[in-house]
Amino acid sequence: MVETDSACADKLAYYLLKVVNKAVRYYRMFAEGDQVLVAVSGGKDSMTLLDLLHRRERTAPEHCRLVAGMVRTDFHCGRAVPEAWLRARCEAEHIPLVLDEILIAEDLARTTTVSKCFRCAWLRRKALFEMARRLGCNKLAFGHHADDIAETTLMNLFYNARIQRMAPKAGLFGGELTVVRPLAFVEERDIVPFVRASGFPIGGEPCPEGLHSRRTLVKRLLREVESDCHNIKRHIYRAVERYEVSLMEAKPPRTFGKEPEGDQAANPAAIREQCEGLIGIAD
Repeated sequence: MVETDSACADKLAYYLLKVVNKAVRYYRMFAEGDQVLVAVSGGKDSMTLLDLLHRRERTAPEHCRLVAGMVRTDFHCGRAVPEAWLRARCEAEHIPLVLDEILIAEDLARTTTVSKCFRCAWLRRKALFEMARRLGCNKLAFGHHADDIAETTLMNLFYNARIQRMAPKAGLFGGELTVVRPLAFVEERDIVPFVRASGFPIGGEPCPEGLHSRRTLVKRLLREVESDCHNIKRHIYRAVERYEVSLMEAKPPRTFGKEPEGDQAANPAAIREQCEGLIGIAD
């Protein structure tokens, strides 16, 4: 049985929430009356996100409704808390839990043009997009943290010759749904002790496809550089942010009152590309 240190968890949550609130304010992630679907895989990051957002409800200036959403698959993908434990916890905290199931094993077996990790992530995201639409949620919160954003930035640079990060906040489908990442400023090394103190019963084996992926390689690289430069992830984040600001400043002024035409108009391919940019890059 996993031991819980409630006092330590509360103390760590206090400091983590300071960082979360900083990101929420900076990107204006939530607004009054938001219906927020929290993507929960059962792993340490999504459990931390769900816990912190639930704690935040007590003091948040805006009132939002949280719904926990889990997508089950027929393909093993990482360590997680038991489903029965998650259901009991959500019930105790009065958070609705919605579970959808998708079959992806055959699809992944046929996947050759991109990595299985990328394809699996895409299929899960697609299921969550559909869940959010079905439940009437206008916000979808993911548990990606500062490490994920730094890794994705380097993967895009190394493997796609592209300077692009995971967006902390991004609108999809004409503004119908907004993806937010409240843990954008939180580093993984600060999540681990909180998970340990909270006693989340996370078990199982890591995803076998992720052990030798490009993301794992980049993660090792970042850790090595971090031993010499403690703030490497923050530096990567700020560098990309400055780059994005410079691009915005360099754009010509928009002509108002004129609808986009041709290649500028919204189309399914453009929307899919935008969604893929939110996931990250293929391993």
